[in-house]
Amino acid sequence: MKIQDISKARVLVVGDVMLDRYWFGEVSRISPEAPVPVVHVGKTEERPGGAANVARNAAALGAQVSLLSVAGTDEAGECLARLLEHENIRVVLHRDAGLDTTIKLRVIGRQQQLLRIDFETWPGHEVLQNKLADFERMLADADVVILSDYGKGGLTHIKRMIELARSAGKPVLADPKGEDYERYRGATLLTPNRSEFKQVAGSWHNEEELTRKAQALRSQLELEALLVTRSEEGMTLYREGDTLHEQTQAREVFDVSGAGDTVIATLGTMLAAGADLPEAVQFANRAAGIVVGKLGTAVVSAEELF
Repeated sequence: MKIQDISKARVLVVGDVMLDRYWFGEVSRISPEAPVPVVHVGKTEERPGGAANVARNAAALGAQVSLLSVAGTDEAGECLARLLEHENIRVVLHRDAGLDTTIKLRVIGRQQQLLRIDFETWPGHEVLQNKLADFERMLADADVVILSDYGKGGLTHIKRMIELARSAGKPVLADPKGEDYERYRGATLLTPNRSEFKQVAGSWHNEEELTRKAQALRSQLELEALLVTRSEEGMTLYREGDTLHEQTQAREVFDVSGAGDTVIATLGTMLAAGADLPEAVQFANRAAGIVVGKLGTAVVSAEELF
């Protein structure tokens, strides 16, 4: 795989977008009202999050990226749309007046996350139905489809999306949420993290038991592969009759926010650029090791990766 190959990769990202807000401040005392730190906010930042962060990561690597999602007509939705205008991404963002754009507000003190506050509602059915029509139209121009599910309702029609993409011969990568993995049946690859996988498959006591559970889930859902990201233990790829483990490459863990976005974006980009799955996993593992050394939902450039 060469860095030049990535510019040919066409990646379609569909899923739940959100606005990531950061309040940075100094912590110098404990509140007299309750045993909590007082943060004197000195700087604020806003970044596209969720599926928008997946799209940003793919674009940062140099891929041709399209993003399809839903946001509100509120201030946060306007801010998110404005931020995405400055990214090298083709954006189709449906707007729903009845929807509050999802916001994740993180309060940072002394380079550490002290608190996260979430604001969210579900989008209307009519808006989601329109999104499905756009998905069919945009599918023709994609080499790989990434479904970024944050459980916010933006992927209500995910089963139909997987069917359409696979019928068109397009690989489908999905980052799952919740306990109902049946909705991801037939996808090419699922990328649950360790806790998400445990929520569905139950706990395990050794590597053999983990492999047995992973292969059973992969077979049950008719997946080509299952990639379990395991934090400090690296990540493990399960395919029929085959297991590939990649040790973590993090030099310094600063912030794991958005690391899963970076993993699936790198996987999708590398597959679209012509890499095979084991090679794509190696690049994704390397990218994860880089991005956790950055603060907040960050991206990795092709130069950093190569």
